[in-house]
This record gives sequence, C-alpha cells and structure tokens, in this order.
Amino acid sequence: MVTYYKNVKGKLTEVTDYEPECWINCTAPDDDEKDKLIDEFGIDPDFLKSALDEEESSHIDCENGNTLIIVDIPVARKNEKSITYHTTPLGIIITDTNVITLCLRENVIIGEFAEGVVRNIYPQYKTQFVLHIILRATIKYLQYLKQIDKISDHAEHELRKSMKNKELIQLLEIEKSLVYFSSSLKANEATLEKIARGRLIKLFDEDRDLLDDVLIEVKQAIEMSNIHMNILASTMDVFASIISNNLNIVMKVLASITLLSSIPTIISGIYGMNVEYLPFTQRQYWWFPVILTGAIVAVVAYILKKKDML
Repeated sequence: MVTYYKNVKGKLTEVTDYEPECWINCTAPDDDEKDKLIDEFGIDPDFLKSALDEEESSHIDCENGNTLIIVDIPVARKNEKSITYHTTPLGIIITDTNVITLCLRENVIIGEFAEGVVRNIYPQYKTQFVLHIILRATIKYLQYLKQIDKISDHAEHELRKSMKNKELIQLLEIEKSLVYFSSSLKANEATLEKIARGRLIKLFDEDRDLLDDVLIEVKQAIEMSNIHMNILASTMDVFASIISNNLNIVMKVLASITLLSSIPTIISGIYGMNVEYLPFTQRQYWWFPVILTGAIVAVVAYILKKKDML
C-alpha cells in the first residue's frame, strides 16, 4: 500500500495523489507499486530489495543520486499472555524531491507520523524529516526498554514466591529482546555517525543540532539496554543457583528419608531369617525388634538432623 502525506498548517495530512516534496509511505508494496516507484523516481531495484528484506541490517548507501538509509526500529507484539519485543528494518529513500519510506508491515513509528501525532514535521526538509523519524524510533526504544524493565521486575517478583517455568521463559524472552535492541541500536549508531560526516547527506546547522540530539538518545538507549542485559544476566544466574540449591536440598532430604526407611527393612530381614542363637527370637519377645528399630531410627534421625540432612 502506498500513501502520500504533505504538511498542511504544521500537521502531516494525507493527500490523494503524488505531489512534489511530499512524503511517500509504502507498506508491504506489491509488484505493481514497486515498478511504479522504480519508473517514476528512478530508484535502484536493489534499494527496494534491501529496504524490504527482513534480515537487512542498518546502513546507508547512495546510487544514481538517491540515498538509501536503513534503520532498525523496535516492534512490540502482543500475544495472548505476554508481549514480545524485536526489531524490523525501515527503509528510507531520499530522492531529489521526496522522501520515501518502505517497511514490510505497519509499525507504530510510521503510524504516529501518518496520524499527525508528531507535530511540525516538514517532508520538504528531507534530511530533517529523516532525522525526526530516527529520533522517534529511538524514543520508542527507550519507552519499550522501560516496559521491559517493569516486566522483568514483575517476573522476578513472581519467581521469588515460587519457581515456575512460565516466569523463567519470560525472562529468557526479555533477554532475547534486549540482545535484539542492543545490536540494532549499535548498528543505528554507526549509520548516524556516517551521516554526521556529511559526505553522503548534506547537513545544515539545524540538521546537525538535531543529529546530535538523535545520537545522544541512541547512546542513552544503548547504555540502558546494556544495563538491563547485565542485570538480567545476573538475575538469571542467581535464580539458576537457587533452583540448583533447592534441588540439592530436595535430594538430600529424600536420601535421608530413604536411609531411615531402610532401617526397619534391615531389622525385619534379620529377624525374619531362620538363624540360630539370634537373641530375643522367642515369641514373647516380639516387642524387642520394634523397640530396637525405633531406637535406631531415632538415633539416625537425630544424627541426620544435627548434620542438617533433614
């Protein structure tokens, strides 16, 4: 789907057809729409292929007067029981007259621009518009990192009460999300640093100020993701040790119970054999094996209790 947006009174407004200096947004374009972009704007087909490749990493490239910028943006998916976070590439093509964005699926960052949530955005100032998109994506990273922190705290609180696989799997999913965020943010930072050199995209003073703000936000997001990763890794190690220790305690108690339960079996086995000269084998002394078994069990239980085995 291809939609066109233009600034009207300080707000991005959808227009029915292409106009110069408008923003062209393409979400999961079909073959006809791709061919139209290639024919009308002279876009390299490889640009479209890269922009719509789900595995493409963040980078910047120039060809035939057009500039392709690919940045990784955060995506949150709500399942029935939880929320998972990952990243997806967003392609931004800067032509002589327009900015074109391409993505495989709808996302909240582009949606906020299209719905007019972000004010005072002017697509005719192409570099500034691109930096605003990257800045909005970085802000969304920071928002999702705060959400991840709250989810992690909740899962940790639940694990303190009882060890369940559900919470452990949730922590594992959070750790994966943080790895995705960290690697994507570092790739975005490298792309922004290339832009900052001013060789591939012309930068004005206002653009440089905005670029500095974006870089600061990206560095902050990288630092936050690294901090959360370190805390989560330590938490996972601690809970792994707790689980292992709990298992050792259970096995220790079971071994002690097994030892105690084997004493009556041994005594009954001895007195059940037809052996001469075994003391107190007469019928009137039936109580002796019972008292002997109880005494031995009590002594062994006392020793095990002193050894903290029970």
